[in-house]
Amino acid sequence: MVNCPNCEAVIDLDEEDLDEGDTLTCDECGADLSVTGLSPLELETQEDEDEEEEEEEEDFDYDEDEDEDADEEEEEEEDWH
Repeated sequence: MVNCPNCEAVIDLDEEDLDEGDTLTCDECGADLSVTGLSPLELETQEDEDEEEEEEEEDFDYDEDEDEDADEEEEEEEDWH
């Protein structure tokens, strides 16, 4: 048994039949949940997982842009000398 991360309702699951990445729905609040860990059993709402992926993508894009800007600034400084 595990608690829903959204509403804390007890969810009775056969943990032996679950794999990481499996999805299920909370009967109490209807939240879409994903299995993120097996030992111990951990569930995460799909919304939380989607937000984390978006943040990782934004961070990655930001770092790339930041590096390009730094390279351009260095080139401009070299041109002035």
